[in-house]
Amino acid sequence: MSSEVETGLPQARYSYGGDEYVFVELSEAMSLKVNFRAMAITNGLQEENIEGIMDICPSNASYMVRIDPEVLHPDDLISRLKELDEEVGDVHGFELETRVVDVPVMIEDPWTYETLMRFRDRHQDPNATDLEYSARINGYDTKEAFIEALLGSPWLVTMIGFVPGLPWCYQLVPPEEQIEVPKYVRPRTYTPERAFGFGGGFAVVYSVEGAGGYQLFGRAPAPVLDVKQRLKDFQDSIVFPRPGDIFNYRRIDREEYNRIEAEVEEGTFEYKKKEFVFHPDRSLEDPHAYNEEILGVLYGD
Repeated sequence: MSSEVETGLPQARYSYGGDEYVFVELSEAMSLKVNFRAMAITNGLQEENIEGIMDICPSNASYMVRIDPEVLHPDDLISRLKELDEEVGDVHGFELETRVVDVPVMIEDPWTYETLMRFRDRHQDPNATDLEYSARINGYDTKEAFIEALLGSPWLVTMIGFVPGLPWCYQLVPPEEQIEVPKYVRPRTYTPERAFGFGGGFAVVYSVEGAGGYQLFGRAPAPVLDVKQRLKDFQDSIVFPRPGDIFNYRRIDREEYNRIEAEVEEGTFEYKKKEFVFHPDRSLEDPHAYNEEILGVLYGD
């Protein structure tokens, strides 16, 4: 019996990326179930510590493995990846040791507001802010109702990319509750560092200043990238987010924003976070109840 019949997911596609890479596309469409499958496979591959594997990079609905072809033939790797895919199945029983993280964001901050207003000529609706436009196309009567939905449930970090350290986050809610917004018609030439943005079905925190096309909703006072590794959260890596982290974006006011930003400047800031064993099957079966449990772990003390 094929894995498509067993899991309800499409067959994975395996392809070569030059001599050193194997690319695996699990699905053309992103979903939580597909991403859980990608994490389960890449975590299992990491644990096997196969000689010749140099790097493993999970993505939203795919993953890529870099190999030393003089040590490991790509066809041998593909054979093992297919076996892992069968073993993972529908991810029932898969456990992910991860972290739940409190990520403060100031909604409608002055910096991203000034930026989005500069680039209205590149937007679908030049007469509305990004928040107003996003609320309307998602069927919300008010901007505040949209913000409540946006920040009402935690988010899974599905991959790191676009620029170093940028977390792509997918909300842990049923498909019919997923928020979706298009990118700008034409990208901006400027986006502030730490801008809280949204594109497609993904929320992000821009790790560095630069161009961008996601809708801008606010700004985080704390970094997700620290190349100087000044802060405690960055002692092991210049990048704080990890695939599989669970972020809870929490709305803050200007006073708390300034306080946290001052702690960052002083080098004393540390994210509030808790270790957590995440069960994807429970999230898929009853996301709202499981989200309450997740947030209870983070804020229970």
